[in-house]
Amino acid sequence: MPNIRLGTEGVLALLILALCILLGFTTDTFLSLQNLFDLLNNQSVNIIFAVGLVVVLIAGGIDISFAVAASVVQYVVLTLLMPIGGGNWFFGIALAMACGAVLGLFNAFLIHQFRIVSIIATIGTFNLYFGLLMYFTGGVSIYDIPDWLYDAVPLVALPAERGTATLYLPVAVMIVMSLLTWFILARTGFGRAVYGYGSSPEAALRSGVRAWQIQAFAYGWLGLCAGVAGLMQAHIVQEAVPNALNGQELPILASVVLGGATLGGGRGTVIGAILGVLLLAVVQNGLNLMGVTPYAFQMIVGFIILVAITASNLGKILPGKARAREV
Repeated sequence: MPNIRLGTEGVLALLILALCILLGFTTDTFLSLQNLFDLLNNQSVNIIFAVGLVVVLIAGGIDISFAVAASVVQYVVLTLLMPIGGGNWFFGIALAMACGAVLGLFNAFLIHQFRIVSIIATIGTFNLYFGLLMYFTGGVSIYDIPDWLYDAVPLVALPAERGTATLYLPVAVMIVMSLLTWFILARTGFGRAVYGYGSSPEAALRSGVRAWQIQAFAYGWLGLCAGVAGLMQAHIVQEAVPNALNGQELPILASVVLGGATLGGGRGTVIGAILGVLLLAVVQNGLNLMGVTPYAFQMIVGFIILVAITASNLGKILPGKARAREV
């Protein structure tokens, strides 16, 4: 018999399929077209976050400030555009990308220039960004948003049991951001350099890779993705809420790690990150439909993070022969 290796992505795909079949038998609405479309619409923002975060993890870093950065972008974009007539989708997305990239590059500057451990630096910027946002906004939401951001943009509408099942614009934006990230990582020399730097920074530096370029790209790209995700979040909920995205950091991190990325760098794929988000989304949606307490989902997220940290540190605590066998 041929030796078939599914890989992380294959295993995740099978798990998602098995869960969908199980939930289809145990609930009445999970496999309905409306629920599945709602699942994609609701997870589009998380997937945009995830494909940005996977780049940082591949480069050997970690960032927990991206969700707050997305909230900052919402307010900056609306504050700048509303006095000049509200703008349009082109200016909104361009401004969100630029603002998010600047916030990400600030993280990269701190990490590279001052040699701060990435998680410490981003804990600092998490609190800095959130504190500034709450100080200048007073915690007040923005309900007066331009028509282009307020009006839903349907992409696909299909008849369903209860009306119409519709996919909206954020799904298309999610697909574009995912394809762009995949292309950079999988089809460019710079993408291979990101993997190389994450696997072994010393070897990458000896081969001519510049650390500041890798870090600037990784954190800048995550910031750019966060800016786009923030704008899509405001579009979905039709308002900007300063703390709406707080708490999304750990589920997204767990999803990306579940998708095959490691906290030590050098591993991870866009497809794996997407499947990780979808797997946790299916679990969360299934728990909700079955009436299980939402704290169960928090336990699952915490367990995944603990397992990931433990696995990434096994090489440091195993004896030399055991490490050789693991390799």
